[in-house]
Amino acid sequence: MSRLYERLTGALHAIYDRRVFDPPILDARLRFADQSRFVAAWAELRDEALKLAEDLSRIPRFHELMAEQADISANDQRDWRMFVLKAYGVDIKSNQARCPCLAALLQECPEVISATLSFLAPYKHIPEHRGPFRGVLRFYLGLSVPCDKRGRPDTELLIDGSSFRIGDGECLLWDDTYPHEVRHHSARPRVALLLDVRRRSLPPGLTLLSGALIRLAGWSVRWRRLARHDPFAPVQATSRRGNTQFGRAKWQV
Repeated sequence: MSRLYERLTGALHAIYDRRVFDPPILDARLRFADQSRFVAAWAELRDEALKLAEDLSRIPRFHELMAEQADISANDQRDWRMFVLKAYGVDIKSNQARCPCLAALLQECPEVISATLSFLAPYKHIPEHRGPFRGVLRFYLGLSVPCDKRGRPDTELLIDGSSFRIGDGECLLWDDTYPHEVRHHSARPRVALLLDVRRRSLPPGLTLLSGALIRLAGWSVRWRRLARHDPFAPVQATSRRGNTQFGRAKWQV
């Protein structure tokens, strides 16, 4: 990651860490009331994601969207592809059109400020890292998660030293500014829905700061789309076509 990005996120961590003391794992029913809508629709969301997966080479890798993320995306030559439908309050209409069920849920749930379908190639490892700031919470919903020989989800999410295995239709709400990493142990791909949810009940000053940062990030998303010929419309991104490590993947349905 760039030094500037590291300095900015380090400064934000210091500001929030002095005044926010929530644990890493939070009760989704209390902190994200609309979580039940996404969980109830998980099978439809899975079907939309698997339809996209028929041509994964058109979906950008994370570091192609944000070069600053190369350390955790391009670290092991195994793909982490991200289909972004909403980013910091900015709707990516071309991508939402391909996922009507998910797009409808996003319209009904304004507290969701970012939404991404995350595709991990077989044996992908995402090294330990921290999210940029504590103004949002991360909601993770398993959509197509392979299981090991014991029937356990074969993707391990390590958060602040604790291990979590989230299967199909299961979810977790957590603070991604705690150190975390992902170890995908399967020869089959994994698909999950990642949502960033606006964090409520912050101290007044941090509420204002979070709002300003979200607006600034939204402006950056709009600028990147204009400057880079809409990187969030992968069907038009011919530079990303070609080989994909997912190959003729056997998806869990």
